Amino acid sequence: MVVGQLSKLLGYPSASREFIDQLQEFAAHWGSGLTATAWLGLSMVAGLLLLKRLAPALPAPLIGVVAGIVAVVVLDLRSRGVAVTGTLPSGLPQPRLPSVGLGDYRALLHDAAALMVVSFASGMLTAKSFAERNRYSVDANQELAAFGIANVVSGLVQGFAVTGADSRTAVNNAAGGKTQLVGIVAALVMVAVLLFLRGPLALVPTAALGAVVLVSALGMLDAAGLARLARMSWREGLLSVGTTLGVLVLGVIHGVGLAIALSLGWLLVKASRPNTAVLGRVPGVEGFHSTADQPDGRTEPGLMIFRFESGLLFFNTAYFRARLAEALAASPTPVSWVVLDASPINWVDATALQSLAELQQEFAARGVTLGFAGVRHSLSRAFNASAVQQWRRECGIRDFKTLDEAVRAFELETRATG
Repeated sequence: MVVGQLSKLLGYPSASREFIDQLQEFAAHWGSGLTATAWLGLSMVAGLLLLKRLAPALPAPLIGVVAGIVAVVVLDLRSRGVAVTGTLPSGLPQPRLPSVGLGDYRALLHDAAALMVVSFASGMLTAKSFAERNRYSVDANQELAAFGIANVVSGLVQGFAVTGADSRTAVNNAAGGKTQLVGIVAALVMVAVLLFLRGPLALVPTAALGAVVLVSALGMLDAAGLARLARMSWREGLLSVGTTLGVLVLGVIHGVGLAIALSLGWLLVKASRPNTAVLGRVPGVEGFHSTADQPDGRTEPGLMIFRFESGLLFFNTAYFRARLAEALAASPTPVSWVVLDASPINWVDATALQSLAELQQEFAARGVTLGFAGVRHSLSRAFNASAVQQWRRECGIRDFKTLDEAVRAFELETRATG
């Protein structure tokens, strides 16, 4: 947003919409001297920043636009090459169906899909950013429905694609707009302008509009938030920086795609190598806890309670078995029972079930009992119920409602065989 306003602010032609190209254009024109447009634009930026600091209650964007019109008229800036918005179209749009043939829809599908993804991503990022700043919540599903309805209506009147514009949202926030009433007032004012006020707005200097957007955009930069995120998690800080650079260097569409790929990749890495723990009892504390986190935790000799803190799926079953094997090798006493605390496991797939059946066969050959405790009922919804029951009977894995029940069963069997 900031770099995109530089050409308007300084008065040089720009044919690019990409960040890097816009920076190169700025560097090429910066040394050519300040024109009347540049003096006006820089003065507007300084004035808006002063108003924002000294009188934040005043509508600085509106004052800036009015001041720009006055400067154009009084100083005859148009004769000095200062560009203005020019004559605006009059009247209201007339509803009509798009004149697009059936054969054109296939060609439009790719661009429409990309536009949909970028519009929604951009709109939601803007909405969530300002929601966090102003401490209210945003329902993404409701926003998606609203974007869809708005775009259908816009299409019926031959309008542009509709989304939450970051620059206009920033200007609205800078002007003090906080509720949906702002949108209603803006719509009414727009209608009034189209019908009655086209003359004055035709004199608004482009540099003034660029200054308003640039100053509003500067308020969106959250370096402190990025630093706080980096302090909390350097990995997420790098992910944020990488996403930002991706959008700047690759463009919005490819940058959003990179952000999605990075996020999914990070989730996959975390899900493929989750935390595991051997559980035991801690004196004076109810339940079972990680012996690594609680050094005074005690385990039952011959019993290992193992926790896998993720879904058990095709891409992490090998990691699960490797970590379990490491825990068994590190046990100070021989293990005759292994109970898997299944309470953190919220999803399993067929590959994981087959791997567990193979693990049970290996344990049975060594005289080790394998059991589950705290299996969620929701896990069975992904499979045919009768098939799951048959799998349980065939593999012979014992099932307990709680860890306490599993420990009691182990103690009873130990006493019976001892």
